[in-house]
Amino acid sequence: MYTYKAKIIAVYDGDTVTAVVDLGFLHSQEMKLRLYGIDTPEMRGAEKEEGRKVRDIVRNMILDKEVTIRSYKDKQGKYGRYLANIILDDGLELNQWLVDNGHAKPYLL
Repeated sequence: MYTYKAKIIAVYDGDTVTAVVDLGFLHSQEMKLRLYGIDTPEMRGAEKEEGRKVRDIVRNMILDKEVTIRSYKDKQGKYGRYLANIILDDGLELNQWLVDNGHAKPYLL
């Protein structure tokens, strides 16, 4: 597990974001992240309305903000995303918060 500082620049849905990740030594990289261990409603199909609601909640919480991420794999997953937990400045762990508040379900990858 690795820890990085990052700025969230896009939120696609409740469990997929894009971040500019500070890799250290004045290097940063834009990366797509999949929130580790959770699954949120999809943006299409029968879950569309709930998916938009959860996406908007996540946007309000982290879009354009500096966060800490903990990655779980040093390579990209199935859809080219890195697996990560997102921690806000106040210490709130977004992944667990989404589960605790009924916006996501635990998901074993």
